[in-house]
Amino acid sequence: MPLTINTNISSLIAQRSLSNATNSMNQALERLTTGYKINNAKDNAAGYSIAEMWETQLGSLDVAADNAATGIDLLTTAEETYSLLTDHLQRVRDLTEQAANGTYGSASLKAIQAEISARLNEINRISVNGEFNGIKLMAYNMDGTGNEDVGITDAGINLQVGLYADSNSVITLDVGLFANASLSGLFSEMEGTSSTGLALSDLITNAGGDINALGDEANIEAFAAACSGLVYNPDDGSYVMQTNGDSGPKEMLGFIDAAIDDISSRVTAIGAVQNRLESAISALDVQSENLTSSLSTLRDADVAEESSNYIQSQILQQASATLLSTANQLPSIALNLV
Repeated sequence: MPLTINTNISSLIAQRSLSNATNSMNQALERLTTGYKINNAKDNAAGYSIAEMWETQLGSLDVAADNAATGIDLLTTAEETYSLLTDHLQRVRDLTEQAANGTYGSASLKAIQAEISARLNEINRISVNGEFNGIKLMAYNMDGTGNEDVGITDAGINLQVGLYADSNSVITLDVGLFANASLSGLFSEMEGTSSTGLALSDLITNAGGDINALGDEANIEAFAAACSGLVYNPDDGSYVMQTNGDSGPKEMLGFIDAAIDDISSRVTAIGAVQNRLESAISALDVQSENLTSSLSTLRDADVAEESSNYIQSQILQQASATLLSTANQLPSIALNLV
């Protein structure tokens, strides 16, 4: 190998080795401090793109699980509110059956009417005020009227429990779960007749009320009167005991049972959907767990490996620096030849 002054090949080789060792050491140091082996796109262009996509999906899976959990909270609120309505209806039924016994005078029946009336008013109040995050839980009118402020569409409530826009990522809460549960919603369209062939509208009419306006205090009083065995006296606007025996509290029992069954069927459906949402959350957790494991394999740094690489690069850096110093002195040998 010729001895030259202007070009020091040995120094250039040592400089390149020093630069490579320094870059390797810096890369290992970066991976050790961040815990990631992919910190920039240049580290692994394809891996970086995949990692970003998986990060987005993980975030979406968390949101989907939260959506399902919020849906369960909504249904739990509805279920517990329906339970209150059932309690009131069951008490109304008990009082109606008590009034049907025929051992009570006018004063006692009016006392029963007063409690039934209070219970019926509370049913209306609860149904109007039952809501979750601004959504009315039992105020949807199935005929489509007056639903502007209910917060529920004709299709019900769609819960986004998946990553995509297709139907497999959505669980729909049927609108029937949120049907009007006021007295009007429960009784106004009730079909069928009593054992004596009278419809519910006939029984309420006999008590001086209108089944189509059960939101009015007067008609609620009439409903309570029908349950109590009282009829309306138009002469003085009072309620008096029935005398003809055409209808009585026993005729109302079947209709009250039908209302209780209506609510029970809604609660049953709510329970089924709650189970489905819990299953969706479990599936999302499994998906998130597996995706996190894949992301870890792709992106996380092996600390043991990177520590070894760091030590190796550090030794090579120190060796290259020492040899570079020696290589830089080689051209000075030429002075010995002068």
